[in-house]
Amino acid sequence: MSDSSDKDQDETTEKNGTDSAGDTVSFAEEDVQTEAAKEPPPPPDPLEVAKAEASKFRDQLLRTAADFDNFRKRSRREVEEATRKGTEKALKELLPVFDNLERATASAEAAPDVKSVADGLRMVGKQFTTTLEKLQVRRITAVGLPFDPMMHEAIQHVESAEHAAGVITHEVQAGYTIGDVLLRAAMVVVSKGGPAAEEPSAAPSEPEKDAEPVN
Repeated sequence: MSDSSDKDQDETTEKNGTDSAGDTVSFAEEDVQTEAAKEPPPPPDPLEVAKAEASKFRDQLLRTAADFDNFRKRSRREVEEATRKGTEKALKELLPVFDNLERATASAEAAPDVKSVADGLRMVGKQFTTTLEKLQVRRITAVGLPFDPMMHEAIQHVESAEHAAGVITHEVQAGYTIGDVLLRAAMVVVSKGGPAAEEPSAAPSEPEKDAEPVN
């Protein structure tokens, strides 16, 4: 009976010892895992980071270039459309003038006198001036005004007793503005003043007489 009890006690002791050893190993593994979890992750590779940023910037650059190309094409189409509409408007205003000029030319061939032809041409010229004003084109006033290099182009300077120096005496070719922009400068003749007055010639001096000898 005693031997049996001792045997059971030994088996219990061996079992408990095995359990204690297993618990010790388990605790050691947990400690290793805990320490591994506490370690910081390795830093990212600088080369990979640079490649990622370069790829991102390349995509942005491609999108920007595509947007700019679309904007450039759209702007060019808008400019061309605006130019076409402006030309169309101007031609629609000028075509009636051309029609009347053709009628005046046809009438001139059968006109009984020159005056009727001149009157017809004068009417066409007036219509042309009115049409230009509709298009905001104005003729530059020149004769009798001081020369303005921003509006006038002097092709000759002449003496004039009627106009002061620097005043325009004649208009050779009319100038025009469109709005506030110079379309064509007026070609003019500018006065350089009246002829210079001739200075009176000095009276001839009498020859000196020789002094008489004193006695």
